Formats: sequence, C-alpha cells, structure tokens
Amino acid sequence: MKWPAGFEPDNSSVYARNEIAIAAPPERVWRWLIRAAQWPQWYSNSANVNFIRGIPPDLAPDTEFRWKTFGATVASRVIVFEPPHELGLDAHGVLTAYHGWLIEPDGGGGCRVITEECQNGLVPKLAWWYLRPMLERGHQNWVESLKRVAEGGDPS
Repeated sequence: MKWPAGFEPDNSSVYARNEIAIAAPPERVWRWLIRAAQWPQWYSNSANVNFIRGIPPDLAPDTEFRWKTFGATVASRVIVFEPPHELGLDAHGVLTAYHGWLIEPDGGGGCRVITEECQNGLVPKLAWWYLRPMLERGHQNWVESLKRVAEGGDPS
C-alpha cells in the first residue's frame, strides 16, 4: 500500500484492514471498483456520489468527488491509480482518512482484494475504540458486495 505521509498504520489513530478472495480476474474487479457513480447500486454504505472533478461514472487519477458513507458526507480525491492493481483515495469530512485497495492475481484466474484505511484527527483520536470495528464491518460489507458483483460479470 502506498501510504501518504502521516497516514501509515503506525502513525494513525484508527487502522482497519479487510481481505477477500474473488473468483474473477483483477481487470473485472478493477472495473467494478473504479465505477464510483454506481457504488450505491451494489454497496449499501454508499450514497450520493457526485463528481467534482473528473468524468463520471469512473474514477481516474486526480478525480475529486463528494459522497456519503458511514452516515457522513465526505470529499475524496484519487491519489493512487494503478490499474488494475492499486487504488487510493483520501477523505475529508469530520476526520481525515486514506483508503487504499490492492488487487492481487491469485494465479488461478481470480484475485485477492485487500482494503485498508487509516484515519487521523480529533474524532479518531477520541473514538478509535468505536471507529475501528465500525470500519471493519462496513468494509467487510464492501468487499463482500464487490465479490458478488464482480463474480457476476462485467459492469454495465
């Protein structure tokens, strides 16, 4: 994971990691993952994805968008964009965060997807005990939903 300075797991108040095996090629998983405008159709913890800079529906380098997740509206920017293997987004709202995705081929036509997030700021410093398990549950939903749609076929 290409962590921005200050957002390495050891330097963050909150760190969460989820991993899943997906029986779909990395390129298909990538296409579902970068199609941010359609996240609300298959990931229940996502809503109101609005592109500020970039061309919907897909993320690209330096795309900026505003969206709702975990009940809060956040502004995000694509910081790392290395198809079809690594995607990294920052998030700014009541806290600051970095959310990264790695897609690794498994050698058998499928892949392993790892997602990690680090959060900093006053809220994560005070509520780490609540935020970490909440992130792990929410991101487990995200990787399981990604698995379901990617194993079902290409995005429309």
